[in-house]
Amino acid sequence: MVELLTQLKPLFQTSRPLLSVLERADLEKLEITSERLLHLFKNAPQDDRQGLHKLRNLVGALRGYSELICEDFDRVKTPELLQHLQQLGKHSSEIDLSQPPHSESDEFDSDIQSHGVILAVDDTEENRDLLSRYLQRNHHEVITASSGQEALEILDTTPVDAILLDLIMPEMDGHEVLRRVKANEALRAIPVIVISGLQDTPEIIRCIEAGADDYLFKPFNAVLLQARIQAGLERKRWHDKEQAYREQLEKSQRFIRHTFGRYVSDEIVENLLEKPEGLKLGGDQREVTILMADIRSFTTICEQLDPGRVVKLLNIYLGAMSEIIIKHLGTIDEFIGDAILAIFGAPTSRQDDTERALKCALEMQQAITAINKANLLEDLPEISIGIAINTGSVIAGNIGSERRSKYGVVGHTVNLTARIEDHSRAGEILISESTLKTSKHNLSIGRSECVSVRGINEPLNIYQLLGFDDKSSSDTNL
Repeated sequence: MVELLTQLKPLFQTSRPLLSVLERADLEKLEITSERLLHLFKNAPQDDRQGLHKLRNLVGALRGYSELICEDFDRVKTPELLQHLQQLGKHSSEIDLSQPPHSESDEFDSDIQSHGVILAVDDTEENRDLLSRYLQRNHHEVITASSGQEALEILDTTPVDAILLDLIMPEMDGHEVLRRVKANEALRAIPVIVISGLQDTPEIIRCIEAGADDYLFKPFNAVLLQARIQAGLERKRWHDKEQAYREQLEKSQRFIRHTFGRYVSDEIVENLLEKPEGLKLGGDQREVTILMADIRSFTTICEQLDPGRVVKLLNIYLGAMSEIIIKHLGTIDEFIGDAILAIFGAPTSRQDDTERALKCALEMQQAITAINKANLLEDLPEISIGIAINTGSVIAGNIGSERRSKYGVVGHTVNLTARIEDHSRAGEILISESTLKTSKHNLSIGRSECVSVRGINEPLNIYQLLGFDDKSSSDTNL
């Protein structure tokens, strides 16, 4: 190798006048690399780790420029120079037995290659230049960085498809760059191929464990490098497709939640998205607390207003009430005109279902003052509501047919709640005896009476809820 490099010196001088400007530039780079390599051969200790890394860098540059010149130069004008360069390329390949020499048969079919933006990170100018030349010949867009810090700054602002990373660099080495890339949520999917003169197994293991996708030795084989890049780009392409699909799925789910959340509770929508079997018809028996409310004298109000203004009044009222019910984790089963049916305990059962229903009713009555102020601004009449609460067993689930169904509750408890609501006066909350007994708090009760209701043989005890007596719930008192 030293003898070949020595023989090249006079050939550089005699061949230069015969070459074009671009050919001379490559020849000058080869000449500088040869001088540095000769110096390293004569002065570097054989067991010096840093020296060996530099040696592989220079041998790689020597091989690379020799191959480029052999491909591009006019063979007629410079036959002796080309013969020496071909021998030089062959000998430089033999220095590193782990890297087979490049042959003309080792070519990719350009029609099946993927092309991408490649970031090449290396502190050696010759390596960056050669990497750029090889990659651009394969139609990649190449960005180079001479340091780890510069590479990270580029990654902050520029999308790339793959990273070629040297390990030994001043200030911030390749290990630190690799660690930061893989720790960054936005960057970790970018394939990183380490290209290093360090050929010991612990270094390779360390890089792979840190997240490197591949590891190549310097001086690198251009065809092998292209194969590894293709594999990395393919993985990145599939990752990007998967990410786009995941984002589209999340977008669709947000749309479903937003759209269907206007008709059923968020909890029901969430259950359907997570457990599609929840769409099946049927239900199960549950202990729930049911809240029913409607506007007093609503028929008279409708007679006095045109339909558009009735809808405006209902939207103000139902909008405010919906927010309160959702706040207390109730499920809005349905709106029927001015009537509201809300469930506490289905589809999800909680230990404080009854307490939340009671607090919800108190807050709904309190909200009427603000609703009437809004009605006044819209030149709409004031309203008042009656509320009934009842606790008992129901069947909760999907009711209807395969073509049209809704989540709801059925059973005697639902009918009984409706009968109690018939007895509630404007501004009043009536609760059943079962709700009174189920509550874990001391309730402030107003009037109570025993009433006969249609469809039920036994008289029914009902109680007017005024608030909570115990300190833990004093904030809900009216």
